[in-house]
Amino acid sequence: MKHVYSDVIQYRGTHYNFGYMQGDMLKHSPILPNRQKLWGPKKDRHFLIDAKTAQELIMQFAPAIWDELLGLRDALNMTMEDAIREFGGYYLEYGLSGCSILTSSDYMIRNYDSHPASYEGRYMIFQPSDRGYAVIGPSMQITGRIDGMNEKGLVMGYNFTHRKQASDGFLCNMIGRITLETCANVHEAIALLKKIPHRHSFSYVLLDRNGESYVVEASPREVAARKSNVCTNHFHLLDKENRYRQEDSRRREETIQKQQQHATDAYQAFRIMNDTDKDVFSKKYDASAGTLHTAAYFPNQMKAWFAMGSDRKPVIFDFASWLQGEKIHATRIKGELDHKSPFVNMELL
Repeated sequence: MKHVYSDVIQYRGTHYNFGYMQGDMLKHSPILPNRQKLWGPKKDRHFLIDAKTAQELIMQFAPAIWDELLGLRDALNMTMEDAIREFGGYYLEYGLSGCSILTSSDYMIRNYDSHPASYEGRYMIFQPSDRGYAVIGPSMQITGRIDGMNEKGLVMGYNFTHRKQASDGFLCNMIGRITLETCANVHEAIALLKKIPHRHSFSYVLLDRNGESYVVEASPREVAARKSNVCTNHFHLLDKENRYRQEDSRRREETIQKQQQHATDAYQAFRIMNDTDKDVFSKKYDASAGTLHTAAYFPNQMKAWFAMGSDRKPVIFDFASWLQGEKIHATRIKGELDHKSPFVNMELL
């Protein structure tokens, strides 16, 4: 078993200052050196379009996040090209992953499945003072979000489908961040997901305070939305986009559907996803498909739950109180994984 942790980082202010603060923190963190080691020389081969085009697209969909990139660039004394490549959510390849999500009219609960060496261990709570909605959720590639909830009660989580036939477009984590920062409800989010360019094929699961839950199946070629309360790693509408092998994804989907019928409250639903004896939580870490965190979001209560590793009680965050100015006193979320690799925020690999 490996002890792991995620740092809780909370900030109120402008996007530029938020970026600069994160850059200062990254100077003293192993995250960037570890990322360089993990990606190695292949990083340069994935720089597929020029910085000017990337800037235009970021400015079109998320101009405030461009300011965050400027803050990161200045704090880390980087070129703009390197800042876009490292933090712009447009170039570097997304690794294989699993992931499972269930929803009801009151909550979304998801397992994020991947390899521990790709996980940043940063749980972010940011309230911008310039523009955009406040968001709570874990980060990926610094600026992106793996899942989360915004101040309007919109909840988002995504599940990997495949990365074949990739195209110029945003990565899933940046799409998640832009969705949460700029959309107030599922209908605005669906409209954005149909407009924004996608690099890979993912399902984006959405829930808002009206209790409407949608799965948006998105590839570089087509986007389609359907109502559903369970999602794993295959498409239903865009079937031609699916991977050849779907057995495990369909097994997890059926397992969740069967057990969800007997979940009488949110905590029981959380246990379906987090307990090892329920056959949804995965320990396939070497295949980049092991469960790293289980997250839950409650748009009407404006609370978030978070746990790392299996069979754990969640840490509960009162996002509503934080939005009113209260500080969250937790500084670190701790957990255990049945694997030897640490997260990239913990030590040099």
